[in-house]
Amino acid sequence: MHDRLSLTSEVADALAQRRPVVALESTVIAHGMPYPKNLDTARSLEALIRAEGAVPATIAVLDGKIRVGLDDDALERLASGDRAGGKAVMKLSRRDLPVALATGAPGATTVAATMIAARLAGIAVFATGGLGGVHRGAETSFDVSADLDELARTSVCVVCAGAKSILDLPKTLEVLETRGVPVLGLGTDEFPAFYSRNSGLPVSHRCDNVTEVAAILRAKWDLGLEGGVVLANPIPEADALDGAAMEEAIAQALADAEAHGITGKSVTPHLLAALERITAGRSLTANMALIRHNAVVAARLAVAFAALPARTS
Repeated sequence: MHDRLSLTSEVADALAQRRPVVALESTVIAHGMPYPKNLDTARSLEALIRAEGAVPATIAVLDGKIRVGLDDDALERLASGDRAGGKAVMKLSRRDLPVALATGAPGATTVAATMIAARLAGIAVFATGGLGGVHRGAETSFDVSADLDELARTSVCVVCAGAKSILDLPKTLEVLETRGVPVLGLGTDEFPAFYSRNSGLPVSHRCDNVTEVAAILRAKWDLGLEGGVVLANPIPEADALDGAAMEEAIAQALADAEAHGITGKSVTPHLLAALERITAGRSLTANMALIRHNAVVAARLAVAFAALPARTS
């Protein structure tokens, strides 16, 4: 085990015994939702995963270590924006991990950083809300999330409600195709658009159960085809928002970001906050619902994957 990793005994024991484990990111706790909804959500996600027979492993950087599995005190620190040594909680992608580890700054992991940590720990399944991707206007801004390159290189299955609908979804799928990343739709032929179930864009393969997904993961990695897999899991119909109405809200949020000169890694949290304001909180409610749904599906997938016969070579 890498000396920069610190696993809880619960997570370490589960991995040693080949029991199902689900990785969870921490950016949604530190930067994605207001306090105390973020803390309540973090606790509820872990409870949902345990109820499905898997072990949750929320990941963050604290005290110079990548923590795989967090106790309640650590969750509270992240959710309340605890400043360790005067340093605010960083938003960590691949490029930022070494900085947080070397300086001792607390950090919340994005999709990319969570994938890295999960792979180092030996966790195959990761639940999140939505992927990062190609931002609208990327042909001039070149703003493309590091999540896409991480999916091309790091062998973890990411269970998500598609990519965040504030992004350019057709370009995001084109990049994933170029990088050789399978985009599997769970019970759907269409790539979900985060807050809504449909985008009009096809997935690369439809799976109607997690057993099939687990078999695809095993086949891919047994062949030595390194890299991740996207399991696109649509938001439950009862919680979905109208796609046309959300496009109008996103246009307003993008205009607001441009007016305020928001760029880089600050764009996504700014847009999500603007959408919450514009939709009178409906976007946040939908966000919480889809994250919970993804956690349940990820736990079921982890159970199915752990039930496969152990590799002999």
